[in-house]
Amino acid sequence: MSEEILINVTPPEIRVAVIENGVLQELIIERFRQKGLVGNIYKGEVCRVLPGMQAAFVDIGLAKAAFLHLSDFNSQELQKKGSENIEHYLREGQKIIVQVTKDPIGSKGARLTTEISIPSRYQVYMPYAVNSGVSQRIECEAERNRLRACIDAFQQKNECGGFIARTAAECVEESVLFSDMTFLIKLWEAILEKTQKAQAKTLIHEDLPLSIRTLRDLYKDGIEKVRVDSRETYQKLLEFAEVFVPEIVPVIEHYSGERPVFDIYNVEDEITKALERKVKLKSGGHLVFDQTEAMTTVDVNTGGYVGGRNLEETIFKTNLEAAQTISRQLRLRNLGGIIIIDFIDMQSEEHKRQVLNALQRNLDKDHAKTKITEVSALGLVEMTRKRTRESLEHILCEPCSACGGRGVLKTAETICLEIFREIIREVRQYNVQQILVLASNEVVDMLLDEEAAMLAELEVFLGVTIKFRTETEYNQEQYDVVLL
Repeated sequence: MSEEILINVTPPEIRVAVIENGVLQELIIERFRQKGLVGNIYKGEVCRVLPGMQAAFVDIGLAKAAFLHLSDFNSQELQKKGSENIEHYLREGQKIIVQVTKDPIGSKGARLTTEISIPSRYQVYMPYAVNSGVSQRIECEAERNRLRACIDAFQQKNECGGFIARTAAECVEESVLFSDMTFLIKLWEAILEKTQKAQAKTLIHEDLPLSIRTLRDLYKDGIEKVRVDSRETYQKLLEFAEVFVPEIVPVIEHYSGERPVFDIYNVEDEITKALERKVKLKSGGHLVFDQTEAMTTVDVNTGGYVGGRNLEETIFKTNLEAAQTISRQLRLRNLGGIIIIDFIDMQSEEHKRQVLNALQRNLDKDHAKTKITEVSALGLVEMTRKRTRESLEHILCEPCSACGGRGVLKTAETICLEIFREIIREVRQYNVQQILVLASNEVVDMLLDEEAAMLAELEVFLGVTIKFRTETEYNQEQYDVVLL
């Protein structure tokens, strides 16, 4: 498999595209006005404790107070007090060290934890953790045991918290891993020292910028190129790589071509497609994505695909292709939370099993944690995908000013009838002889054409004269009834 990472840098934003076999698989956007907060460590102040929810709101200096649940407390503190009442841990006005685990999304504030974790290239250090572990993506049992032994040996020499060996630690020499863990401990000591001097509601430690996080988190064996179109960012990446991951220096490349770097693999076109509800399948079928605040639904349709020897085979092939496309679209659109997939109904249990396996196999490539269920009695597949930042749609788009995000507008006929009711209401309440209706061009045209007979009857019935004026800036649902 051919893989590349493209980094596009402009003054307002940084965009990172992950390309596999020439196809865009993942897109991360960070705008300087709306930088991601995940991984940042703050000295916060508890502003409200909610015993009924076993949670608290913590002011960390943002526009909205952040949310901290008892389940997100560090393991040391939970074991020490052994209580399930948040009032035994927090009080209003208390200063507390917290880390952001989820960015503010919509109307919700950031999500916090006191289980601090500091990532590096090969390890994640958790100073308050009791246990250590190894990434589940490392499947070789012998290698897992080696990494566990390496962490145990380091912990015996140093009184410290827990470590998790990341996927990148596979087959890395012990001396390199020891240096990595030593660096993390020193970094944590520096953070603690800064904490002592800092005021409440201030940032203590900020995670690396997106371009450098890309090398730390997204780079893996098999990636052929990391292309960046900014010489300044290219130099920073080289400096970081030479110190922490010297083996990847040869793959970092400054792109100086005349064409924009994203045009190499038509990334801009793929971004445009990723904002559409409908996604076409090569077989002729299609998917429909509907994103709401509560969940995301994905509907699979055969569309124009009528291939195969029978209907069941057609459905099976469409669902198999859909499973692969859905997993890619979830990564590309960065859809998280609860996701309901409505595959086309299959009669064969073997077909259901194969479609679920195909979905799971493709989701295994995803960096975000996912969990899927069996096909339900209604033929639906329920799954969750960990959400840590806004979806692509929420970053690039805003609710329609005309429909308010509903995705639909009332018809011109519906608005005409609303205007008739409003006229009757106004005439009965006030003694008027003339009324002026301001509305969009579509509504005025319908009132003077298709609804002309009804309008004439209404004027006779009410004994008033009704005039109309088109307002070009009004959308179809906007209108005003003015008394003259």
